[in-house]
Amino acid sequence: MNFRYRHLMQDLKTLIPHHRAEPKMERAKTLSIVNDMCEVKNCNKALMFEGRRKLDLYMWLSNIADGPSVKFAVDNIHTMGELKLTGNCLKGSRPLLSFDPKFSESPHYSLLKELFIQIFGVPDKHPKSQPFFDHVYTFTILDDRIWFRNFQILSEDGALTEIGPRFVLNPVKIFASSFGGLPLWENPKYVSPAKYRRHMQLSLKKDKYMSKKQQKLRAEANKPTKSYDLNPLDDVFKQLPTDDDVVV
Repeated sequence: MNFRYRHLMQDLKTLIPHHRAEPKMERAKTLSIVNDMCEVKNCNKALMFEGRRKLDLYMWLSNIADGPSVKFAVDNIHTMGELKLTGNCLKGSRPLLSFDPKFSESPHYSLLKELFIQIFGVPDKHPKSQPFFDHVYTFTILDDRIWFRNFQILSEDGALTEIGPRFVLNPVKIFASSFGGLPLWENPKYVSPAKYRRHMQLSLKKDKYMSKKQQKLRAEANKPTKSYDLNPLDDVFKQLPTDDDVVV
């Protein structure tokens, strides 16, 4: 995982004061080991980041007890330190959660909304939280993706300013159990980043080949059919040099 993904994880730890962190897990182990980690930590929800090829980032949200679990592809990541926005909030304060009305239109979006509420919502009177609200998390659906924003509440009339971070969640698949089980829903429009990069490489190669082909056709089309008109008498008085000629 690159530095931007690590900074995003640190930002989310700041936004979720009641979290219990866990270091990296071995790649050889299956994701079901996360359930055992949560039982040891006495946690009933899990948020896990999965990095692949140091290029792609995936986020898992899971209800440990009975499921379900959701896998997202994370895009357009901008961390707090990178944006340098003017918003600010007290560490440990509780957030308001604002959801797009589209979350109530589809069953899978309603399920995702409930998971977001249970994971990003800070419990009342938690020892690590402050007893007031001074920022709001917004979850907006656009282009079949979920856009996350974090805003500071400036005044009671609804004035806001962005704090960060910001990122986009592209839902991939919903499973019945925690980190596995039968798939309940799968995104038919999802294309993996590796497949997309492969498609772009093939498109560039195809465009390069077509460009060379067009250049060759244009050269053939612009090639003159008749050369310059030369007068054969122009070389009558030109003599070849002999051995007696003196070159000055």
